[in-house]
Amino acid sequence: MGVGIEALFTSALGLQEPWSVEKVELDTARRRIDFELTCKANRLTCPHCQAAGQGVHDRLKRQWRHLDFFQYEAWLHAQVPRITCTACGKTTQMDVPWAREGSGFTALFEALALSLCQTLPVRQAAALLRCADKALWRRIEYYVNQARALDDMSTVRTVGIDETSLRKGQNYITVVHDLDAKRLLFACEGRDHQSVMDFAADLKAHAGDPAQIEHVCQDMSAAYAKGVALALPDAQISYDRFHVIAMANEAMDGVRRQEMSTQPQAIKEALGDNDRKLLKSLAWGMRRNPGDWSAKQTSAMHWLQRSTLKSARAWRLKMALRAVYASAAAGNDREHASKELKGWLSWARRSRLEPFRKLAKTLSERFEAVVRGMLDSRSNAYVEAMNGLLQQAKRAARGFRTARNFIAIAYLRMSRLKHLPLNPLQPALPQADGWVHRCL
Repeated sequence: MGVGIEALFTSALGLQEPWSVEKVELDTARRRIDFELTCKANRLTCPHCQAAGQGVHDRLKRQWRHLDFFQYEAWLHAQVPRITCTACGKTTQMDVPWAREGSGFTALFEALALSLCQTLPVRQAAALLRCADKALWRRIEYYVNQARALDDMSTVRTVGIDETSLRKGQNYITVVHDLDAKRLLFACEGRDHQSVMDFAADLKAHAGDPAQIEHVCQDMSAAYAKGVALALPDAQISYDRFHVIAMANEAMDGVRRQEMSTQPQAIKEALGDNDRKLLKSLAWGMRRNPGDWSAKQTSAMHWLQRSTLKSARAWRLKMALRAVYASAAAGNDREHASKELKGWLSWARRSRLEPFRKLAKTLSERFEAVVRGMLDSRSNAYVEAMNGLLQQAKRAARGFRTARNFIAIAYLRMSRLKHLPLNPLQPALPQADGWVHRCL
């Protein structure tokens, strides 16, 4: 390869004086191309104190993985000068323009890796890039921390707090989302009141003010409620529809399971069929909306509604609570919503169904926050959706090694960070003139 090739790659790599490409070696057998870069200057500016005209102490051999050249791995090699400064008395290694200090990858390669990890499991991205996934995790953490340090949370007013599992067992992380901007604000290990306190501290560190948080949407965790009272004193709590209806479903399932174990014959007689598939259809039919019933489930629910079983009463209570929420959302009237909820609570207390009596007690103790959740259009539905996406990503990646990795990928994908490196593979601009052959 002649001198023209070196000049071409110097321009393609964006190098400026005193750096240039000295030699290019293509090894097709090893499937790689190596670029030897050189710094021809003998006197340079001190990286530490910026004193000009300082002498070179020595040069250290370094190499970096770069974006692929066609189908070949590309590597940059350079003798990086160390500068002895007469002004500050320090010997400091010169910064190179194509990579950050201490990284074995160029900045463009790291930017591409980060872009892939935003949509692909990290192991799959590492396989495509032909590098170790541990190396990608380190870079995700580095760039996420850099971007979050510049993140602005001064406009946050409404947040949703929830938990998501890290792995099987009692391993959880707390996530806090901005419900207005639809983005992840904070994540940490644990699910106690200290998690909310840590969020408040992180909010302050990013130009936010805990006293300006007006509304918190959460589940009925007493720990989170305690944390909100301590760290977000002016915030009003609301328990959103998703969690309340989920608790009603759990109460209904509790009644059904208890009746199945104590009175199986009564259920079979009520359904008019001893087919086990019909009993399974009953279980799913009770959980689903009537519009989503299959033919088997419709038949099972037809017989259930005409029976005197406890399961039938439990299903009616659950559906009545859904109707209360639908009416509150349509009317948006606090007095009417409170009246209807009080009527449902009275029914649940008199139902002689212990799971629903417990649920009625729980909702009565948190009555005002439940009513706010009925009238407020904001809910944790977005938070639940994001938690689902996190769990999908975790399964696709076959688990994260540490909670820190899990939190880093959560920030990368869901925080909408504005100061991350941009994907270097941008579309090329069309030619100014002439014919362009396009492959379809």
